[in-house]
Amino acid sequence: MSARDQLLVVIDPVARRADGESVRIAKDVLGAGAAVRICLPEGPEDFTRALARRGARRLVVVGDDRALLRAVGALHRERDLGGSALSVVPVGGAQSLARALGVPSGAVAAARAVLEGAERRLDLLVDDSDGVVLGDLRIPPVPGGDAGVEASAAGGGDGHAWLRTCQSFVRTLATRPSRVAAAPGPAPARLRVEADGVTLVDLDQPVQGVRVTAGDGGGLAQVEVRPTSVGAEAAPLRVRARTVTVSGADFRYRADAVVGGPVRTRTWTVRPRAWGLTLPR
Repeated sequence: MSARDQLLVVIDPVARRADGESVRIAKDVLGAGAAVRICLPEGPEDFTRALARRGARRLVVVGDDRALLRAVGALHRERDLGGSALSVVPVGGAQSLARALGVPSGAVAAARAVLEGAERRLDLLVDDSDGVVLGDLRIPPVPGGDAGVEASAAGGGDGHAWLRTCQSFVRTLATRPSRVAAAPGPAPARLRVEADGVTLVDLDQPVQGVRVTAGDGGGLAQVEVRPTSVGAEAAPLRVRARTVTVSGADFRYRADAVVGGPVRTRTWTVRPRAWGLTLPR
């Protein structure tokens, strides 16, 4: 029997409590198509130990977005993301990240994708404290639910000359009146946002929000900055970059489903095709 046919199925305790029936269905489907070893960790430490003891078995996580993030984070810290692809069967309340990454919804469809799918290599955002981002991060943090990446991800140019043109454009917004009423939301923040070392907005230009989205294997993150002009939100600025640094007064950020901070500066760097996820063919 090949290693592909041997699975270590780690079932997150939150999934077991939230939807035992979907967990049972996933176990039945996986067990019918492969040699399955079931692991039932009771907490984060047990979860991490189970990953470290998987041997040559393919790892399957049954749980919500936080369980997926915990698995990728643990494998990253072990410097073991370059091995076999991770598989996930989404069970539990928060599944928007898994769905946005292409994992089917529903225990049966997701379990079949584990057995019949193929590995897809994806970019990873890694910050300077060794934290990981699979989908996107937002400053300031948006409230619950939206932990995934949108299908209509922001585009943009790659060169530094283009970035400098955008920088000049953004600075003109501070003196340009706007007829658009300010949208409800958090108060503007004063942050310095740098993309590949080029300043997009500085502390003298308030911003309504910053969003950085991990790529799909191309090695560049998608960066969106929403500046504020005369009390109103201006047109967003979109670029692509390999590194993004945000600094300023203490700020918090939402990385996928996890809120981090407060910090005064943080840098995120793209690791191209750093991890693999099993998705339908």
